[in-house]
Amino acid sequence: MTLLDVRDLEAGYGDLQVLHGVDLAVGDGEYVAIVGPNGAGKSTAMKTVVGLTTFMSGTVEFAGEDIAGLAPQKIIQRGIGYVPQSGNVFASLTVEENLRLGGYLEGGADDDDLDRVYEQFPVLEERTNQRAGNLSGGQQQMLAMGRALVLDPPLVLLDEPSAGLAPDLVTTMFDHIDTINEAGTAVLIVEQNAKTALERCERGYVLAQGENRHTDTGEALLGDEQVRRDFLGG
Repeated sequence: MTLLDVRDLEAGYGDLQVLHGVDLAVGDGEYVAIVGPNGAGKSTAMKTVVGLTTFMSGTVEFAGEDIAGLAPQKIIQRGIGYVPQSGNVFASLTVEENLRLGGYLEGGADDDDLDRVYEQFPVLEERTNQRAGNLSGGQQQMLAMGRALVLDPPLVLLDEPSAGLAPDLVTTMFDHIDTINEAGTAVLIVEQNAKTALERCERGYVLAQGENRHTDTGEALLGDEQVRRDFLGG
């Protein structure tokens, strides 16, 4: 079943159009990556799904419902978790307070919700009363992901989850994403670390200049000589 269906999407910021007829789809439980050069429109496509850009035209459907142009909180309430690239934790609040805020739109997260997140990210349980601003970069990213997952959404959107992480932490972060997906949550990831993302995902989209350039399985895109030469550094 198609969970997220984006067709002929045109969007941007104010009068600035960034996306030109972009198509994306994520099936129930699927792991999909969006890769491409800087300025390709990858993050804009993701932000448009959650209502953070100027929607111009096209179709954005989630679970068969038209969500194009809805306010972000309405989209999140429908079952989409979103983790932005930066500024994604409340630094002055504790780990537990951050996680409980993840359930705010549904009246708050309960202890069972938190236990599910702690099972995925044990390091957060060890630091439950620590202020988020005192966590390492990798731990803050785990917290942001945990907060997006606290209400067990069927789809989570991850914008550059490995950005700024040390190389050894990048592998750990992708391992966590694998586990999230294996537990049944569909994943749509935007990632500059294109080779790793394509190695892990089921399907990938290559965007350039706000347009679709290639779509295939992650394995096929990695094996495509033109994709490797033009977008993956050879």
